[in-house]
Amino acid sequence: MAYDSQNHSAHARVIAITNQKGGVGKTTTSVNLAASLAQEGQRVLLIDLDPQGNATMGSGVEKNDLELSVYDSLMEPSETKSHVVVSEVAGFDLLPSNADLTAAEVHLLELTDKEQRLAQAIEKVNLYYDYVLIDCPPSLNMLTLNALVASDSVIIPMQCEYYALEGLSALLNTISQVQEHINPRLEIEGILRTMYDPRNRLSLEVSRQLFNHFADKVYRTVIPRNVRLAEAPSHGIPVLFHDRTSTGAKAYLALAGEIIRRKHA
Repeated sequence: MAYDSQNHSAHARVIAITNQKGGVGKTTTSVNLAASLAQEGQRVLLIDLDPQGNATMGSGVEKNDLELSVYDSLMEPSETKSHVVVSEVAGFDLLPSNADLTAAEVHLLELTDKEQRLAQAIEKVNLYYDYVLIDCPPSLNMLTLNALVASDSVIIPMQCEYYALEGLSALLNTISQVQEHINPRLEIEGILRTMYDPRNRLSLEVSRQLFNHFADKVYRTVIPRNVRLAEAPSHGIPVLFHDRTSTGAKAYLALAGEIIRRKHA
């Protein structure tokens, strides 16, 4: 395990990366932000909370070979430490996922503390990390609710396109419901514009609306459309190790810097 708990009494900052809309670069952001934060010397745990296991595969871990996964952590939170694997290729720790997680939905519903299980699991390991990132499934289900209850904040990746703002209001409504009823500390960490094309007039218009509504919650860093970024998952590595000079890699390093500066501001 990549654990070093000496001199670290502060808890990790727990950030859910979520958007109910699929295809907005959520998993891409989870994997590449985790790798970029690790490159900046931060101790990072990435939790793959999507049964598709794409973040697991993108971190160089074979999802079909797992003996233990985040499913086991939800069922036995006290054992979480032994479910974490080290992603050698990516430089961070991973709580991996595979299709077993589909069963968690059903099993969680039978538990009295069903929305608290991920929070309990993270509590067992968060002293060892500076950041815990959670890659959420692309729907508002019991897994996503667990992520929101366990988190300090939310990063919302979104494409600057016509229907993007519509989906955003539903997500913001969910976040405020969670704040009100279960997790009052939950806040928006930031809104991240992904697959960004500055030549597209709609991108600029949606960007302008985002800044009007959310001001400094919108990250200055934008993630461009980038071939290298799209290729990296098929190699099972973050873009940083696929092509460090690519615009995608530089953008995620810039985002990591922006997040670290905000944390210490």
